[in-house]
Amino acid sequence: MRRATPGPGLLTVLLGAVGVGPLLLYGLSATSEEIITDLGINEAQFGLLATTCFACAALGNATLGRLADRHSDLGLMTAVFLMSTLALVLAGVPGGYLVLIIAAGLSGFAQSFPNGVTNRVLLERVPAQKRIGWVGIKQSGVQVSQLVASLTFPLLALLIGWRGTALLATLIPLGLLVLTWRTLRTVPLLHDTRVTGEETNPSPAAAATTLRPGHSAAVWALAAFGCLNGIGVQATNVYLPLFAVRELDFSLVLGGATAAVAGVVGVTARVGWARVMARGTSGPVLLLALALTALAGVVAFLSAQATGWAPLLWTAVVLHGASALGVSVVLMSVLLRSIPSASMASSSGVVTAGMFTGFAIGPLMMGIIVSSPGGFTMGWIAVGLVYLMCTVLATVLIRRRR
Repeated sequence: MRRATPGPGLLTVLLGAVGVGPLLLYGLSATSEEIITDLGINEAQFGLLATTCFACAALGNATLGRLADRHSDLGLMTAVFLMSTLALVLAGVPGGYLVLIIAAGLSGFAQSFPNGVTNRVLLERVPAQKRIGWVGIKQSGVQVSQLVASLTFPLLALLIGWRGTALLATLIPLGLLVLTWRTLRTVPLLHDTRVTGEETNPSPAAAATTLRPGHSAAVWALAAFGCLNGIGVQATNVYLPLFAVRELDFSLVLGGATAAVAGVVGVTARVGWARVMARGTSGPVLLLALALTALAGVVAFLSAQATGWAPLLWTAVVLHGASALGVSVVLMSVLLRSIPSASMASSSGVVTAGMFTGFAIGPLMMGIIVSSPGGFTMGWIAVGLVYLMCTVLATVLIRRRR
């Protein structure tokens, strides 16, 4: 079989592996008003779908990371795409709320391996000078998924219903599975892969931010930041379309467009922040900047609700996409600077488990608060407090570095 160099095909596979798992949840979020009405559930029950998804993802990342270290890239990628397909199929059958819960959980387990296995592919198959830039692109897979689902699910749901849309969406993971089998078999391993993330001599700025491979305290600190940020990210992502529809009288399609815009900004932000990291910027300093920007976004959400002025909502959406949605690329970039490929899946699993724990907490928290008399006002205040804690943790990390 002809051997190929790393190119667009491999990058598409990496981006797809990261983005395909959340596809179902973003689709459900974009059609949340229709699903709540169709199933006769309340906001808290709808939030439980996201909580189930991310709780399963956190469990998978925390328990299966070392197992992933011992399995092939092709095997893990196949598992990701097949589980994502099955989740969409289950969502498409008329089985009621319980079946939808099971589908959400399965889509969560599909998110157990992608960060670890894609980071390992970068270390073992992609030249060092390309890696950090590729991290930004492949981590934007989540926001590409958010963009695709937020635009297509509401439109298709008007024609074939939200269940029919879920079934049609199975073409995405199945197509990516075929591309994966073709690509990973042709892109060879590098000659020396069992080394730390930066094979070439790093710049002085990059060296100053490099962690020791065995520095578990730093890895756990990154996981803690990912958890806090994750609470705010998914509390916002899951309820953003519903907020736009109920509080600012947006249509179902326009409400979905708010999440789509956040996804577009998030893609751009992740690629941009990866380039900033590639120039040797300190990870903790960048995390502080992102936390402060996310706080500004919360203020804009509260102002939009108080005034009913749509431009404030779009401002909040942009700030959310540019900040909170860009955190994962910073966390993964720091890992790539410091962790050997032999333990990349398990180390990435720890940090990703932290993020998904936050993802699980956020929607449930927001759903309970929105269903209470405090409504979205108290919900946004709670999100703001979470980002404030991110700011404090980032400041602590900066001082520890110095």
